[in-house]
Amino acid sequence: MSNFLIGLLGALVATNQPAAVSNLVTQTTGLAISIPDPNDPVEKEFHKMTADDDAAQEEVDKWIGENHAFAQKGGGVPPDVLNTRIRARFEPVKKAYLDFLQRHPNHVGAHLAYGSFLNDTGNEEDALTEFEKARELDPKNPTPWNQLANHYAHEGPLKKAFEYYEKAIELAPAEPVYYQNLADIVYLYRKDAREIYKIDEQQVFDKSLALYGQAMKLAPDDFDLAQDVAQTYYGIRPLRLEAALNAWTNALRIADTGVRKQGVYIHLARLKLSVERFDEARQHLNMVTDHFYDDLKSRVLRNLIDQEAKARATNTPPGKVEAK
Repeated sequence: MSNFLIGLLGALVATNQPAAVSNLVTQTTGLAISIPDPNDPVEKEFHKMTADDDAAQEEVDKWIGENHAFAQKGGGVPPDVLNTRIRARFEPVKKAYLDFLQRHPNHVGAHLAYGSFLNDTGNEEDALTEFEKARELDPKNPTPWNQLANHYAHEGPLKKAFEYYEKAIELAPAEPVYYQNLADIVYLYRKDAREIYKIDEQQVFDKSLALYGQAMKLAPDDFDLAQDVAQTYYGIRPLRLEAALNAWTNALRIADTGVRKQGVYIHLARLKLSVERFDEARQHLNMVTDHFYDDLKSRVLRNLIDQEAKARATNTPPGKVEAK
């Protein structure tokens, strides 16, 4: 479900009966969804349980970060001690999920949440069981299909990952992350994509970019997505220069912080450098002033100086690459 629709649902549920909200969403989007009653005691217990899960995950992440920082200074606790502490912190969360599911075995959301908890704590096979159960209980819910596809994308078989992402898209055609996930594996597993879709490598790139494009239409202001799309052009040969520049320019347009904007300038400089557009590359690098990028900027600048010197030594004019 898109972020916009999630926000809309939150506002509507706060002021309307769940059944009325469900009907409105169906009429507006064509999606048939079931809105849980937030006043239902079971749903209240479920949401408290997932909030406790989030709090535990946040606390453990903090412990890990702090211990890493201490370890760099020669301190910190041994890994086995930290792991014991982490397991103890997660144990009541796991117990709460198991107790809830014993009393409410057909609660799809609980199976999905517990599956995510198991994934996050390194129990992938048990997580798979929970996602499969959720899919069995509600086969028209796209979330289990997507979660299962995530599993198969990492563990195989890959054919199931392709199939299940496509199913998630079929069930929720307005959710950008499903298009992005399928685009990712089409791009990363090109050999498999060629075999599954009976297309050549350039057509694989085209398909992946089309899926990314659909995701961008649904989430036009998502910088992380825009950046992921732009980065795919580094792996496409021959270089599609103008398309790559357009993608990074779009990322620059929606970058919401100066640090993000300056990161995009680095990428634009690298692209311009790859086709010996030295002056433009230097202009982009001059826009990078944040110390966070000092090392990366220095490396790109050294490459620029070296390549520019070589081009002048051979009296070769800067090259041009035709748009693909």
